[in-house]
Amino acid sequence: MTVDPHILLSPAVTNLRDVGGRATADGGTVATGIAYRSAELADVSVTTDAALADLGIRTVVDLRTDAERSGRPDQLPAGAQLLVLDALADLPEGAAAQLPTLLAGGDAAVLADLDLAGQMLTVYRRLVVGDAARTAYAAFVRTVIDPESRPVLFHCTAGKDRTGWGATILLLAAGVDEAGALEEFLAVNPAVRVTFAPLLEQLAAVGGDPELLRPLLEVRAEYLQAALSTLRAEFGTFDGYLSDGLGLSLVEVETLRRTLRTGG
Repeated sequence: MTVDPHILLSPAVTNLRDVGGRATADGGTVATGIAYRSAELADVSVTTDAALADLGIRTVVDLRTDAERSGRPDQLPAGAQLLVLDALADLPEGAAAQLPTLLAGGDAAVLADLDLAGQMLTVYRRLVVGDAARTAYAAFVRTVIDPESRPVLFHCTAGKDRTGWGATILLLAAGVDEAGALEEFLAVNPAVRVTFAPLLEQLAAVGGDPELLRPLLEVRAEYLQAALSTLRAEFGTFDGYLSDGLGLSLVEVETLRRTLRTGG
């Protein structure tokens, strides 16, 4: 079995990965030690975890909703500051936003009537064109290019959707092609499945069908493709998305690329 070199092990947080290390289309490499991604930082052991301390995180970017944060607020590694950027603040309440309720209720009839895959596609399109998402990801990029704010650890709840789009932005900006960005996007599935396994067992125990929830509990190539197709339809190119969608200047875009390519 091939070992994923981007995985970082920590007892305090799951799905922890270095976004750097991937090859760019022109033969370069994305810088490591600049941006990390993970699931939520709700465990109190985050504050004392040696693995996280070794990363020297200066900024934790929380992409979750108010409801997610209030129930499980972030614990910060020593020396880190918190930046809250709710990427889905303006998303209508769909199944994706009601995941905890769905899991607890285990109502098979309700689940069977929901087009969860379709709702996930809607979420991914919203991550590209939604006002809250554009504001959040613009602030996220500006945090990454600020040398006083790096290294950055960004996350949502499971570290797969909102976090996955954030990682895609960084990788494409660094010059990784879409195939490489998709590889990173899908690489979190093993960790995510481990995270959600107990919840699926709980759902099965109350008579629900775990398979009905899988569209919410994993990432799929079609999800990222929906985001990229929306990007092209609305902004033409990825550079157009950075400038017109996120409002980044040419200097900011070049600084982002240079930061991600050299670590400087």
